[in-house]
Parts: sequence; structure tokens; C-alpha cells
Amino acid sequence: MDIRTLLERLFPAGHSVAFEDTYFHGSGTCRGAAVAVLGTSEEVEIGVELALAMAHDVLDVIRTAPQRPILLLVATTGQRLSRRDEMLGINAYLAHLAKTIDLAKRMGHPVVSLVWSRAVSGGFLATGLLADLCFALPEAEIGVMNLPAMARITKIPLERLESLSATSPVFAPGVANYLRMGAVEELWEGDLEAHLDGALRLPSTRERRRVLGDSRGGRQLARSVAERVRSDARG
Repeated sequence: MDIRTLLERLFPAGHSVAFEDTYFHGSGTCRGAAVAVLGTSEEVEIGVELALAMAHDVLDVIRTAPQRPILLLVATTGQRLSRRDEMLGINAYLAHLAKTIDLAKRMGHPVVSLVWSRAVSGGFLATGLLADLCFALPEAEIGVMNLPAMARITKIPLERLESLSATSPVFAPGVANYLRMGAVEELWEGDLEAHLDGALRLPSTRERRRVLGDSRGGRQLARSVAERVRSDARG
């Protein structure tokens, strides 16, 4: 599905989304309610310019449309790994983008993300996973880090990680595994406007991810460990 078709299915009542190459932003109408829209297409890498533009538009929504829901449409192969972006501090730009999304949530904006194509690495971590609730289309692809890169960083042999990925969704890419872990709330099929409307009515809480991950057998310790830490902190 291309992005223009996706927007028409999400907002059959109409939208005013403007395209700037692979980045787009604007608003749409879902069941009579205005929704701010930001996203990327063509699985673009997020460099310093794009991260700054997205952060600017999130802050603009906060300033001009208090508590308006925000929909992030995710299609990225991650952060741009050029020497130029690294020297300019791409990590700081992505952190700034993440902070603006967090600020929007603190200011009462429901934030929902939809992975409609591919979502990889820092580009996904700083956008889609920062949302209150993350959803995906069935054909979407999700993977934060491939196994060879994970092996280099963790110093765990690649063979061991490949073995673990066969039984644990924590070590394996794919939208089905992120669904099991609770990172993805559910897959959207059929009436996308109805799905979006329903998502905007759900309670905005990340605690739900630990509950879903536990109930779906994808993250069996995250919930219990978090509860233990809270209990011990209370004394």
C-alpha cells in the first residue's frame, strides 16, 4: 500500500497532509475529530534535517492545537549513518525529537503510531515506540537491531543469538514478535478509520505493554520485575 492510499483509508472524510519529498505532515479528520499527522515514506533514513523538521512540527502542534491527537506514520530504515550526521550529533537530534513527543504526551496529546512499511533502529525508537500505543499493518517489517550487530555489541556469539531468536521474540525481528512482546498493540486490517478511532479512545499508558507482553508470552519477566521494583521502593 502506498502512503496516499493509506491516508485516504485512514481519513475518508478528508485530510490536508502536505508532502515534502519523503516527509509529510498536516492533519486529517477521523469520525469528526481533527488528528495531527506526521510521517515518512520510502523507508527514508532519518538524518539531522528530518529529525529537526519532525521535532519542529510536533512542537507546532503543541503550540497551536492543544491536546489534539497525533498520529505518527512510520516508514524508516533507521537513523542516517553518514559521517556528516554522526559528526553533527545525530544522537542528539533524535533525542530532541523523542523529547518533543514525550512533551506532547505530557501536555495531554494522545500519541498513536502506525508502522505501515518498515521500521528499523533509532528511527523507530525515537518515533513509533515513543507513542502511547504502537500499531502495525500486517505487511509491515520491524527490527531494532539485526543479530550480527547485536553479537558485536553484546559480545554474545552469533550462533547463540540465532538459537535464542528461534524461541524468544526478544531476539528476533518481525512484526509478529513485536506483537508478542506487547510493543505492538495490534495489527490493523479492514476499516483503518475505525481502527484509528478505536485507538484514540484507548487509555494512554505504557504499562499496557508489559501486561500484553506477559499475557502473550513474549516478555515474561518485565511486568513482574517492574512490580517488584515498585514494591521494594515503597519499602
